[in-house]
Amino acid sequence: MSSLTDRYVAATLRTVPAQRRDELAEELRAAIADMIDDRTAGGQDHASAEREVLTEMGRPELLAARYSDRTLQLIGPRYYLLWWRLLRLLLTYIPATVGVIAGVVKATIGGEPGAAIGTAIEAALQAAVQIAFWVTLSFAVLERAQAPLGLPEWTVDQLPEETRDRQISQPESCASIVFLIFTIAVLVGQHFQRWSTDDGSRMPVLDPALWSFWLPALIVVLVATIGLEVAKWRARRWTWPLVAVNVLLNLAFAGPVVWLLLTDRLLNPELIDHFAWLRDGGADDVARVTAVVIVLIAIWDVAESAVKALRATR
Repeated sequence: MSSLTDRYVAATLRTVPAQRRDELAEELRAAIADMIDDRTAGGQDHASAEREVLTEMGRPELLAARYSDRTLQLIGPRYYLLWWRLLRLLLTYIPATVGVIAGVVKATIGGEPGAAIGTAIEAALQAAVQIAFWVTLSFAVLERAQAPLGLPEWTVDQLPEETRDRQISQPESCASIVFLIFTIAVLVGQHFQRWSTDDGSRMPVLDPALWSFWLPALIVVLVATIGLEVAKWRARRWTWPLVAVNVLLNLAFAGPVVWLLLTDRLLNPELIDHFAWLRDGGADDVARVTAVVIVLIAIWDVAESAVKALRATR
């Protein structure tokens, strides 16, 4: 375990501009050491002196704001940090989840797959705006009313154990795992909760013949991707072996899906025959657009992981 001073310095410098961290780390350590020496010179033991000094210095985030000349005030200083942490947590996964659900509902129950992407984006943006507004309004009311929340006072025991920055946050990992599980559920569920057409017939969206190999294989890839998310969380950051695994998993998922789309093997033929707009070229348009989106997402995901791994090695 790192010393309390190491943990305090690391927590303080996390939100300080990178070009100033070395200078401020030396300055901060020297100031802490001087205050501890003053107390130990009076007969106090080093451990208790260290805890008292760090406790008196206060929250690392507040000290970092002073070092960076940042004003921690939008609705007021009392609950700013709590507001910001809660807002980031909610915006990490709720808008994305709402968008995916809205898109799936529009494509399946609503019977308008062509409008699913626009509906998903609109729902995600609306959810983000609503979250930001109501959370901010709630904290503004609390700030103006000076309502006590009964939050515990900050102590050095709340310092994070790690002295290095964590690239992969817990909300990010949880959101990714929830999305992957939801995708698996959609792949399986569309076979049982079938598309209900105007004449009362029900049929799966994806070709049932894919269950002989391709759909189980894609589900295995998604399960492996969940394992990658867990490995990223445990490693705290992207590493080059994890990037290599990410490349393979993206190829293993995007490659077959794009091939199935472009060879007209992904959608259920009965579903295409049932809708005139799909028979008259709509299926090809949906396949091309979806294939491009999947390829772009895969490229973005791989590029982002490589950039983060490069930053971590530096």
